[in-house]
Amino acid sequence: MFSSGFNRGPGYPAAFIALIAAQAAHSLEEYVGKLYLVFPPARLVSGLISDDLERGFVIANLGLVAFGVVCFLGPVLRQRPSATALAWFWVALETLNGVGHLGWSLIQLRYTPGVATAPLLLLLAFQLGRRLVAVPSPTAAR
Repeated sequence: MFSSGFNRGPGYPAAFIALIAAQAAHSLEEYVGKLYLVFPPARLVSGLISDDLERGFVIANLGLVAFGVVCFLGPVLRQRPSATALAWFWVALETLNGVGHLGWSLIQLRYTPGVATAPLLLLLAFQLGRRLVAVPSPTAAR
């Protein structure tokens, strides 16, 4: 079930779901810190979804994590050709997310909601990217 087809390195599905789990933890940190009230892009997205910013934020983040779980349960585990593109999408998204949070905190010179879990997003995005470019060993595909 966790074989590494499509030129993905060993442990690719585990790295993918770990990144999605980290996004769930990151979303929770952002929610507790009320990111939707203090960060203009989060306010915008939340407001596009609902007049209640908190509700819009929760819906957006639940949707994001649900999309990640669907990617994992569908294309990734079933080794569909679309899995590679979707995984690179998540690598790019979480790299930007992590860098954005760290940069925002540096500019503010203080804690900002999401910065505590941002390094985890970066680490796991890097790890998934490494597995995506790794060529599996001949025994891994058996």
